[in-house]
Amino acid sequence: MAFILVQHLDPTHESMMVDLLSAHTSMPVRQATDGTPLEPDHFYVIPPGRHLSVANGALHLSQPEARHGTRLPFDFLLNSMASTCASRSIGIVLSGTGSDGSLGLRAIKQKGGFAIAQEPGEAGYDGMPRSAIATGAVDLILPVEAMPAALVAHARGDAGRGATATVAAPEFRLGEVVDLLRQRTAHDFRLYKPGTLRRRIQRRMAMGAIEPHAMDRYLAILRNDRHELDLLAKDLLIHVTSFFRDPRVFDRLAETVIPDLVRDRAPDLPLRLWIAGCSTGEETYSITMLFREAIAAAGVAVKLQVFASDVDGDAIAVAREGLYPHTIEAEVSAARLARFFTKEERAIAWRRTSGPPSCSPSRTCCRTRPSRGSIWCRVATC
Repeated sequence: MAFILVQHLDPTHESMMVDLLSAHTSMPVRQATDGTPLEPDHFYVIPPGRHLSVANGALHLSQPEARHGTRLPFDFLLNSMASTCASRSIGIVLSGTGSDGSLGLRAIKQKGGFAIAQEPGEAGYDGMPRSAIATGAVDLILPVEAMPAALVAHARGDAGRGATATVAAPEFRLGEVVDLLRQRTAHDFRLYKPGTLRRRIQRRMAMGAIEPHAMDRYLAILRNDRHELDLLAKDLLIHVTSFFRDPRVFDRLAETVIPDLVRDRAPDLPLRLWIAGCSTGEETYSITMLFREAIAAAGVAVKLQVFASDVDGDAIAVAREGLYPHTIEAEVSAARLARFFTKEERAIAWRRTSGPPSCSPSRTCCRTRPSRGSIWCRVATC
């Protein structure tokens, strides 16, 4: 592995991190320069006042676009790693204030990478670890002392992928794992891509220090350990979501689809929306904002009800709370943040009373349908 350290440094002062860290590791420690090639077992440190990215096997420096205000150098680096290194990326969020790194970890997780956050109770400043954990993208929450072993176990899993890739699918026994999940959990993964299933299973095996070829051992664990079975099912529920994730689609909805739905609705006939597979709620709230804006613009008294469902109860719990890290400021406009959200110390909360004057919000309510393995949640009513 190559290691890269990003700190929030004073751009007006020289950094002493190279000298300080060199005394604590046998690896060469270097301050990154533009074009520095990444080498295994080397440790690179970000220079003050710069953004650092990875591309074509090398480090690249750039000037932050915003000379003042919030800078997010960790997000910048992690996003470049997700684009360039995909599943070979590992992101670790340590002690720090703010939420830098949260969006980057989510990008890494979406590309099949590995994410670790420091145990908040151990961190000198728990803002960054807590924000990262709140995204749902963190694989492990660990004290610093336990992180090296986790990195080694993950690396061994990665090293075994080349060998495992040559094993025939029946020998890897994907069908048995999928059947076990379908019988003992509420989830049916039969239509998942075999490659996705294999990668996620291999990662769970690596985290348990199980060799990639030892499927008999892992199947025995799954049969006898319900906790590991639930963890595997949860790891397979990949939550790829964000506010206004595909801007062109949301722009098209706002310009051509939603105004017609609002304009043609009779005042005494409620407009009901259902978002299926809502994950942690970002898409649901995005669509709700567009409809509320359209109702206000049209000046009509249309009653709006928004329902959302997902097979992951933990994801629904996040959606129901409506609490998101401050990094959503990069996804939601300042005007929408001011109208629909309330900024709290550690999170940005969906404002339950937001909306046109005609709105009469009701409390959120959820009910479980065990037979269908889904949880329905009404996230907004007005």
